Amino acid sequence: MSTVTRDLVQKLWNLCNVLRDAGITYQQYVTELSFLLFLKMAKETGQEQQLPAGRRWDELRGQREHEGLGFYRGLLRDLGTSGSAPVRAIFHGAATALKDPRHLRILIEGLDRLDWFEARREGLGDLYEGLLAKNAGELKSGAGQYFTPRPLIDCMVACLQPRPGEVIQDPAAGTGGFLVAAHRWMCGQYAGFAGLEPAARAFQRQGAMVAMELVEDVQRLLRMNLLLHDLEGRVVLGDALSSAGAALGPADLILTNPPFGSKKGGGGPSRADLEFPSGNKQLGFLQHIYRGLAPGGRAGVVVPDNVLFEEHSGRQVRAELMDRCDLHTLLRLPTGIFYAQGVKTNVLFFARGERTRAVWVYDLRSDMPVFGKRRPFTREALAEFEAGYGADPRGRSERRVQGRWSRFSRAEIRERGDNLDIGLEHGHPADRESPGDPEALTAGVLELLRAVTAEIEALQAELGGEP
Repeated sequence: MSTVTRDLVQKLWNLCNVLRDAGITYQQYVTELSFLLFLKMAKETGQEQQLPAGRRWDELRGQREHEGLGFYRGLLRDLGTSGSAPVRAIFHGAATALKDPRHLRILIEGLDRLDWFEARREGLGDLYEGLLAKNAGELKSGAGQYFTPRPLIDCMVACLQPRPGEVIQDPAAGTGGFLVAAHRWMCGQYAGFAGLEPAARAFQRQGAMVAMELVEDVQRLLRMNLLLHDLEGRVVLGDALSSAGAALGPADLILTNPPFGSKKGGGGPSRADLEFPSGNKQLGFLQHIYRGLAPGGRAGVVVPDNVLFEEHSGRQVRAELMDRCDLHTLLRLPTGIFYAQGVKTNVLFFARGERTRAVWVYDLRSDMPVFGKRRPFTREALAEFEAGYGADPRGRSERRVQGRWSRFSRAEIRERGDNLDIGLEHGHPADRESPGDPEALTAGVLELLRAVTAEIEALQAELGGEP
């Protein structure tokens, strides 16, 4: 993110201070600001023909303060039922959380004061993505569950190398970071798709990206993020672990960070095609992903540690994954790179078409510092992994056991009970953070509690009970 964009994002975020004392949450603020940003950006980019007459920025800005909030409520309602299809999708069921007309006036005037010439030059999509990142970085906002750190997203995209013409899916899309990054990477690699035929360019904009998101307000942010990056794609509001997920169809590339935790109320996915039910949502998503890959397709999936060693359904899912796909690479991530500090995570890279013969493990956790606000996680931390991963997106580049790289044959993993909690200590759990580090100790305790809870819920689900 450029310095100019960072400054613009900070100015937008500072407007949040106006609303905090009015009981507006961080998430409500970002949603509210998204509505207003859409109207303002439509004016600045000459796209107001998408909006019905009389329901545009200048009409809103021209309202008297005491009449503005009522006009704004009507504007949101009308945009959800008229205008272009993308506009209706973003504003469907939209409502404002603002109660004081004065606060609306402050937000409108604040947006008007921004340097929109600079914003357009830097990229409106980057401005909006920066706002989403700012929201996710605020621990009080609770939005970190929807936002994967940008350095990790960019690394996964670069390794898996999306190509024009491919269907790229994220079944737990959040605000769309993976899809936007994949599009941006392809634009850079393929000269903005200039060499493609018109129909192929239209596919990249309208059909290449497939996203599913469960939370309606987050889905609005997702649609806005795609639109500001000149993408539409197929965006579905729903649960990938329900029948709606099965209807997404096959994908050539799946990039995702499924939500962590257990399914509320116990029980597993409601999809008949997922053979191994579990209260652990990540195990359900993992089944959706490797079953949903087209022949020759590939995937990069962020999972917490318990997916690597959980028994019962967990072991069955890992075995089926390695039988159906080539699970060629496991990246063990350091603690502190996600906004939920206790979560330890990994990335599974696999491809459909061949069984797993060996898993290469890159352990970026053992003997590593804990990352956080004082020690930010950057792309540089992943440079050695990317170099070792190689140029083949299916993980077939030549590799050597050295440094943080280890190799475990399928037979060795089978002898371990299909347990993938492996790393630098060949055949032993990859968890050697400094024992004197309070953050590492706390993270370990929290992860252990999560694993125990998931085990209990999985056992109860298999016995037909309720947690």
